[in-house]
Amino acid sequence: QLQFVESGGGLVQPGGSLRLSCAASGFTLNYYAIGWFRQAPGKEREGVSCISRSGDSTNYADSVKGRFTISRDNAKNMVYLHMNSLKPEDTAVYYCAAQSYCSGPVHFWGKGTLVTVSS
Repeated sequence: QLQFVESGGGLVQPGGSLRLSCAASGFTLNYYAIGWFRQAPGKEREGVSCISRSGDSTNYADSVKGRFTISRDNAKNMVYLHMNSLKPEDTAVYYCAAQSYCSGPVHFWGKGTLVTVSS
C-alpha cells in the first residue's frame, strides 16, 4: 500500500520553529518529486515547497521563501520541512504529496499534520 505519514505538527508561538516529517512506505521514494502543501481553514490547498527526485532542485512559495527549507533522505524514505520564523498565517494542515515532477500532477497524498501558530 502506497502511503505517507506526516508528523511533527503542533502548537507553536509566533517566531518559533517546527520540523515536519513525511515518512513514505510501500514505494521507492526516489521515484517521485515530493511536494509539501497546506490548507488553512476556509481556504484552498496551496503549494508550499517541492523537492526533485534527487534532491538537487527545490522551490518555495513566495510566502515561505527564506523561512522554510525542504529536504529529503531517500535512503530513509523520509522528506522534511523545516519551518522557522513561523507566523499566524502559517496555521494550516500540512500535507506531503508524491508528484511526477515539481508542479506536476499529484499521484497520492498523505493525511496531513496540523500546525497552529498562536500566542
